Amino acid sequence: MSIVERLAQLCHPWESAYSHSKVIASAVLAVHLGALLFGGGLAVAADRMTLRSLRGGIAARVQQLDEIHAVHRPVLIALSFLFMSGVLLAAADLKTFAASPFFVVKLSCVALLTMNGVALTLSEGRLRREVAAGSAAPAERSWSMLRATAWLSIALWTMTLCAGVILANSA
Repeated sequence: MSIVERLAQLCHPWESAYSHSKVIASAVLAVHLGALLFGGGLAVAADRMTLRSLRGGIAARVQQLDEIHAVHRPVLIALSFLFMSGVLLAAADLKTFAASPFFVVKLSCVALLTMNGVALTLSEGRLRREVAAGSAAPAERSWSMLRATAWLSIALWTMTLCAGVILANSA
């Protein structure tokens, strides 16, 4: 018996509950889509403002660091809900999802989103320290890293959405 078959056996009670209850299936999907909407929406909006602020002066950039810091927690909370509901969705039909290359693509997008979030947090922290240390103009390299993480974030949120749609329609 393969690992997927064993996991499918363990998930069978959940699969049965999910497939026999429109309320459960709707609630899990609503949480998943809501987390994608709010987490992705907040992140993309913050990324957009980051890119705009980088064309401005140091004051606009420093103000955006505060915004990035403030939006990070709600985005992480949304990512947590996205992950948990995604696990529940996958467990509802594990054999189908495990065999889908789009499932691997979506998981990869989520992993890359997480890594990009870590890079964003490190960049924001480094820039905050440089500003706090009295640097009138933190290194352009640090701002460039922030720009790169913002662009990558927008691309990854979009790719995650597209992979999820393709996955749902191919499963």
